[in-house]
Amino acid sequence: MTTFRTVQPGTTDVRTTHEVIRGIMDGKTNNTGTLTLATGNATTTTLYDERIGYDSKILFVPMSSAAYNDNAPYGAFQDDTDQTIVSTTTAYAMKLGITDYTNGVYISNTSRINVRNAGVYNLQWSGQFESSDTSIHDASVWLSKNGTNIAGSTGFISVPNKHGGVNGTIIAAWNYFVDLAANDYIEIMWSATNTAISLQYYPAGTSPTRPTTASVIATMQYVAPAATSNIYASALQQGSATISHWANNTANKTYGYVVIG
Repeated sequence: MTTFRTVQPGTTDVRTTHEVIRGIMDGKTNNTGTLTLATGNATTTTLYDERIGYDSKILFVPMSSAAYNDNAPYGAFQDDTDQTIVSTTTAYAMKLGITDYTNGVYISNTSRINVRNAGVYNLQWSGQFESSDTSIHDASVWLSKNGTNIAGSTGFISVPNKHGGVNGTIIAAWNYFVDLAANDYIEIMWSATNTAISLQYYPAGTSPTRPTTASVIATMQYVAPAATSNIYASALQQGSATISHWANNTANKTYGYVVIG
């Protein structure tokens, strides 16, 4: 729909021409509109506008609170169960049974950290290790991407031995940068040199009062600029454009746009 008057080719109406020029000088150009992003975790939305051409440039600004509050993909997860092993020669995936926050990053199959958007992510994890044996034993942790181990990702932890009738404990944590395609997944794998090693969940404590301890915590965040720069016209044709954006499942995420050319 045309919002402001335009000048038809060959017009001799000076008043109309002056009004249109005045409108342009006041910033009232006839090349703006609004777009509400598709939902259902859609990563593209089709924009229909007869003013769009193959060589157009389309600029976007957030126009609703949902658009202003849009964030780059992230997820935060933990587990509240004890995780044990039955073999020292088997690799185990760390379970993440609780989702604290999710926006384009989610858990499947209890251990897979999935992403809906391609990009580089910062994955951080921590594990509460425990040993019930009187000797020190080692645990190793590494990453698997889509079922294949990532080279160079293994780290080693020496878990303290049981002492004075109390099981040995240590919390280990570090982070990785991982390059992922849309719909890739990461698993945090682990093994130990003795089956007495486990990842332990602890209930809330007293004297002093303190909260529970998760057996595993993992967070993953997209490494990116501001989210408003990540909506763009990925394909143009006469009268329409394909707009690419973060996977969206939020209603009323509306952007204003300007068509240039």
